[in-house]
Amino acid sequence: MRCVLALVCFFLALPAVRADTYLVLPFFNLSKSANLNWIGESLAETLREALSSEGVITLDRDDCVEAYRRLAIRPYSLLTTASVVKIGEAVDAEQVVFGGFDLKPSAEASVKSRGSLEITARLLDLKHMKQGPELREVGALEDLAALQGHLAWQLLRYLKKEGAPSEAEFRERHPAVRVDAIENYVRGLLAANPDEEHRFFTQAARLDSHYSQPCFQLGRLLWKKKEYKWAADWFQKVAPSDVHYHEASFFLGLCRYYTGDFTGAQAAFESVARIVPLNEVYNNLGAAESRTNLADALANFRKALEGDESDPAYRFNVGYALWKQGDFEAAGEYFRAVLERNPEDEQASLLLARCASRTGSRPGEARTEGLERLKTNYEESAYWQLKAVLQPHQQE
Repeated sequence: MRCVLALVCFFLALPAVRADTYLVLPFFNLSKSANLNWIGESLAETLREALSSEGVITLDRDDCVEAYRRLAIRPYSLLTTASVVKIGEAVDAEQVVFGGFDLKPSAEASVKSRGSLEITARLLDLKHMKQGPELREVGALEDLAALQGHLAWQLLRYLKKEGAPSEAEFRERHPAVRVDAIENYVRGLLAANPDEEHRFFTQAARLDSHYSQPCFQLGRLLWKKKEYKWAADWFQKVAPSDVHYHEASFFLGLCRYYTGDFTGAQAAFESVARIVPLNEVYNNLGAAESRTNLADALANFRKALEGDESDPAYRFNVGYALWKQGDFEAAGEYFRAVLERNPEDEQASLLLARCASRTGSRPGEARTEGLERLKTNYEESAYWQLKAVLQPHQQE
């Protein structure tokens, strides 16, 4: 992946071809209740995911949180234009989306509603220091999904013009979700510890079975705990329209691999490779194929290595695949290269000795079986940034 990132850095140094990066800030809470801060986070999350799903390069929530922390700015509070500019510059964004919301009591006492929500959003172009039009939504809090969905569509229509989907198409891709499910999901994002996260995300998924985002987050939580079977169950529930779908499929492949389902892992990695051909995806695809002794494993290991020749794991895997095929001389060259970087690599030393003695694989020998090296990093955002730079016409 290092070569991809290097290319990104090279092209980003050229202002004429740089693809704009968008930062979406938590919306200002103009009400008197701090308990409603989750609404501002929900608005930001919805806009961020809507932009990303349509090919707009957006910074993730962690970048925004870090910028607020470094600048000692309190989230959800009303910001001056100068503060918005500072936050955008802190994360190298060219465009900043920000706004505010207020919740007022329902005008009619007979109406059973938590209140009327008023939302405004603006776009600040930091390159030309000009603001876009003000976008506004008003409606019942219970209709939050529809309100923020329409707001996201309006923003896409302004940014992409004719390239934006119709409102009907957009709503089909992003169906409305129950407001209590949204609230639990966002409170999960804001939770202070994994147990709270799990509780809120689980409740969100239970409240709306079609809500994809908490499924991804639950999968990630269980993946970190190495509960691969349960993590796989949640990753499988992530919808194809979800911006995290390919990442979920990548981790689904890893979960299946670690539970011994190598054919299932291969299918998951193949689905990702067709859309996001990252080095780590080809490497893991090769690993799954290698475990079932498929000849395609070597080709995919080579693709990963071609993408980053400095990565010792890719080099080891190519050598391992060659050794399994009985090409001892070629395999030995790869193991020597691995040992040049890390003379303490015991597996590479063992296999190099086997190459020297021209000793192949022995069925049932634990020391030489299943040595494929996996990658657990997934750098999709770098891939889309590079593609936006190299093929800007496809982003219009």
